[in-house]
Amino acid sequence: MTTAFTQHCGGCPMSPDHAMRQVRVLGDGCAALSLAARANELAGHRLTLVRPRGAPQETDHIWGFWDGPNLAAASRLARKRWHSWSIVTRRGKAVLRSHERPYTALHRLDWTAHCREAARRAGVAILTGGEAATAADQVFDSRPPPVPDDIMLQHFLGLEVRSKRAIFDPDTAILMDFRVDQSRGMHFIYLLPFSATEALVESTLFTPSVCPKSYYRREIVAYLEAHFGLDEFETLRTERGVIPLGILPPRDPSIPGVGGNGGAIRPSSGYAFPFIQKQIDRAIAAACEGRELGFAMPHRRVDLWMDAVLLTVLRHWPEQAPELFLRMGRALDGDEFARFLSGEADLPLRLKVIMAMPKAPFLRGLVRLLAGSRPQRTAEAG
Repeated sequence: MTTAFTQHCGGCPMSPDHAMRQVRVLGDGCAALSLAARANELAGHRLTLVRPRGAPQETDHIWGFWDGPNLAAASRLARKRWHSWSIVTRRGKAVLRSHERPYTALHRLDWTAHCREAARRAGVAILTGGEAATAADQVFDSRPPPVPDDIMLQHFLGLEVRSKRAIFDPDTAILMDFRVDQSRGMHFIYLLPFSATEALVESTLFTPSVCPKSYYRREIVAYLEAHFGLDEFETLRTERGVIPLGILPPRDPSIPGVGGNGGAIRPSSGYAFPFIQKQIDRAIAAACEGRELGFAMPHRRVDLWMDAVLLTVLRHWPEQAPELFLRMGRALDGDEFARFLSGEADLPLRLKVIMAMPKAPFLRGLVRLLAGSRPQRTAEAG
């Protein structure tokens, strides 16, 4: 078990002799470890993580996000950052740039290693097995939430490739290139160029069902040959993922959630990492002000509503996707684009996005959504 240690909050040390509030977190994924890494900021709390028996082996993959004021630690560990990124369709291209908000690629294993070491220094215990609340004052569940049937999914397979010749532009990330097969639904290539010869290339779809591995791989190979003249390359590693898009039910309604199980996944994009950090920031700030530790969904209700309409359009009229994202890319500058996707949009920015979109598909999506709407979990006001 954890040895006694000195904690602080806002520069106010707490003696290890004081009574500590015992907090247990089920799971040891991104959210649990991100919280554990900052345990020394939680005065009066002793944190323990509980790794479930039979939990899958941790594997590496890339988390992408726009840098921001609450992401300094992650930014320092990033493999690469791009101040320029593009959206490409058969009709044209939008290139966006930002000096303040670069797009950032972080290896999962680099982040979790950093968190485990910070947690170790703070005296956080990580136990294996056991479900819950022995001698705990509070328990939170960070294990993945259940995925409802027929929900929209973001699913992908990525290859980190190496070419023998310089073919990639290392200064510009390709967030979406729609010049690929669209017969199965919204489909694009996501390409992060780490150098002129190495890049992560992902075939990504937004549909209710996943594809065979061979489909993604075939699409990546065809894309690289068609648009980079690359017909032979070395595969350095492979990553695959399936991210549910929408409002997810908690894993156990009787245990408060954190991370993806606490509503941190952005429904329209699958982005989770920056929202997990925002969720933890707010929880620690509240605890330092004397309130009970707790984790609220980090998304505003208006953003969830806009996401729900967009997902309805992408599910039923996926052929609209290339035009929708191209229009958004052309209507916004890089800072605005980063703020909008990072959940930091104000009313003028939301209106700017709405005015850039074609109205007919969104009106159809709104009608369809309202016709089948159901109550949703509580989100941040605004």
